Order: sequence, then C-alpha cells, then structure tokens
Amino acid sequence: MTAPVTYQTDHRGITRITLDRPDVRNAFDDQVILELTAAFEAAARDPECRVVILSGAGKHFSAGADLNWMKGTAKLSPAANKEDALRLAKLMRTLDTLPKPTLVRIQGAAYGGALGLICACDVAIAADTARFCLSEVRLGIAPAAIGPFVIKAIGQRQARRYMQTAEEISAERALALGLVHEVVPESELDSWIDSLTTRLLGNGPQGMAATKALIARTGNNQPDDALTDYTAEVIAGLRTSEEGQEGLQAFFDKRRPAWAKD
Repeated sequence: MTAPVTYQTDHRGITRITLDRPDVRNAFDDQVILELTAAFEAAARDPECRVVILSGAGKHFSAGADLNWMKGTAKLSPAANKEDALRLAKLMRTLDTLPKPTLVRIQGAAYGGALGLICACDVAIAADTARFCLSEVRLGIAPAAIGPFVIKAIGQRQARRYMQTAEEISAERALALGLVHEVVPESELDSWIDSLTTRLLGNGPQGMAATKALIARTGNNQPDDALTDYTAEVIAGLRTSEEGQEGLQAFFDKRRPAWAKD
C-alpha cells in the first residue's frame, strides 16, 4: 500500500511533503492527519531542512475530508469527536508554527480543510484553474478547526460571506481575498515554486525563524490552547447535533437536507 503522505529532503535542504492519495483527490482522514502532523514535526526538528513545500499528487491539491472518515465521525460520541477534532487542530497549529518557511503548491480542487493547510502555510501559489470552497456548512457543520487560520488570511468580513455561502471561489478571487499570494498558469507552478525556494534558501534560517515567530507574536487572536479547545468543542457539538447528522446523512444519500431552503 502506498503511504498517504510522502516526505523527502534533498541535498539543498528542500523538504517536500506530499499528499499522495490522488485516487480520492488527496482527501484526508485520521491517518493522513497523523502522518502530516508527524511530517511537519520531523521537518521542524531536522537541521538539514531549510524549506518545506507542501503539495498534492495528481490533478488536485485536496478535496478536504475523506468521505469514509466523515461517516465515522458521525458515529462518534461528543468526547471522541472532540479528540478527533483536536488532532486536526494540532495539525494546523503544527504547520502554522513550523520554524521553517513553508510553501504550498495548489492545483485543481482545494476544499474544506484543505484551505486550513493553505492558510497555515507562509506562501501559497495557485494554478489559474484552481478552485476553492469552504464547504462545511453544506453538511450542517462549521469550518471550526481551520477557522482561525482562514480568518487570519482573509479577514472576518470576507469569512462571514464565504464560510456561510459555501460558494466556489476562483483562483483570481482567491488572490483578491488573500487566500493565495500568486496565481499562475499551471505549467508555471513548479518554476514559481523553484524560484521562491531558491530565494528562501539564500536567506538566514535563524533570521527567517525569528521573523516568523515575530509575525506570530504580533498578530491578533492566535490559535492558543483556549481557542483550539473552543473550536474542537464547536465541531464536536455540530457533528453530533440533529442538524449535523441530517446534513451528513443527506450528503451520503445524495439528497437535499431537510433544513435546506431555496
């Protein structure tokens, strides 16, 4: 069986962490969450690692949560749901606080939790054909674990719209919102990533780590333990609520949920 997450560091100190489940559009489940967290922790510890590049194999960056994993969470107790949500929150915080520069390469679909990964990275480069969506409310839940990171990126005003409408966001609109830093032809994605990586490799590792810590320290509403606990409580409660259960079941039944209105 192919590992769902691959980790490679080359002689230049470039660590490539890749979601490698192209058959399910790189959707993530509990195992992927654990392996991604371990990969980011390894990169943080590795003295040879200078830059981290996060990408998804195949045509899509990530479609968000795996459908089978979502089915499983609907059956968990509130306490087990909270533990599950805390693992996702830990993944986002581990990436957000990684003391190395992080770049994310985005092509195809980037839905749901994938936007948390994107917003937790330092630099995001997207293909002009990429599309984004904060789709959680379609299922009667909320983008709780990723919320602090997405809101930091696009601001509360835009979050109020896109987290509630679940509209698909084009690459150009994502650029305007601040979800990504550059939009380029897909054929130029790798050259852009390579150029930025070379620039980062020319900078002082300690200086960049200190700069990253400085930015985090001076920002507002950091995802600390209290905020992380709150977001886990929110998603655990929603997953086990009547609305959340109906939304998830309707999704799998391929029907409109009972609470949906025209």
